[in-house]
Amino acid sequence: MKTPSAPLFSTVYPSPIGELLLVGHQQALCGCWFADQLDIPGWAEAAPCNRDHPLLQRTIAQLDDYFAHRRRDFDLPLGYSHGTNFQQSVWQALSRIPYGHTVSYGELALVLGRPRAVRALGVAVGRNPLAIILPCHRVVGADGSLTGYTGGLTRKSFLLRLEQTQPSLLP
Repeated sequence: MKTPSAPLFSTVYPSPIGELLLVGHQQALCGCWFADQLDIPGWAEAAPCNRDHPLLQRTIAQLDDYFAHRRRDFDLPLGYSHGTNFQQSVWQALSRIPYGHTVSYGELALVLGRPRAVRALGVAVGRNPLAIILPCHRVVGADGSLTGYTGGLTRKSFLLRLEQTQPSLLP
């Protein structure tokens, strides 16, 4: 994965399923990783902290709303040009999986017009730099089973359950 060319900044967001490392530059959010992931790029971990940056504040507000059942889709400028062309096409396809729905790796490969690229697609999904924002947790096995998730199957299960439950109707 290439390093984004613009100066980066970061913050850590304490989500209900663990800390998330958020990384962006002036134009876009380019990373949202679980802080305990093993494959966070060095350039992301080295980004200086700037929690007060408006883009990171907007990301935090939208994540808060997502976890509180007040948001189904994220409205953020995203930058993932640091991926290969194939990865970028997979990540773009992830953004079109509706809230509360799942698709199999095979179905996603068909959507991309690459039915034989299921394994490569799985690798690209696993390298998604924008966990939750680009909902790779909505990709499941052909039989509907929960399969690999960089954040762990416990987190994947939590996110899918979150999207299946309705918020309480408190006054």
